[in-house]
Amino acid sequence: MLLNLTLPRINDHMDTAMIDQIHAMLGAAMPVGGKLLDLTVDLSAAAPHDCPPVSHYRLVVRDRVWLRRLDIAAGDTPQVGDSLALFSTEPDEPLDGAPARQVRLAVAGIIRESVWDEDRP
Repeated sequence: MLLNLTLPRINDHMDTAMIDQIHAMLGAAMPVGGKLLDLTVDLSAAAPHDCPPVSHYRLVVRDRVWLRRLDIAAGDTPQVGDSLALFSTEPDEPLDGAPARQVRLAVAGIIRESVWDEDRP
């Protein structure tokens, strides 16, 4: 069975996200809970504030799948709903069919270590 992944709307005000890092290898088996990618959502344009409303997230797959196609690379800024990847439930499944559904995901917030700089007052 083919499963696709489009950029989910993590926040009501987001339109895009920046792909920071892709953890999965093309063609690799991904276990349930396997880390797929990290991304950044910047809401500065939608919600101006004294400090920029920037959040970091990790997408984790909740299905046992194989990563068959990546439609993005680190540094890309896809829009909500844009295709990010295609997965299959079998390693050699043909890719010419339509995806049956979205891959199941967990979205985890990430706090960057630099935020907790000990030299700051």
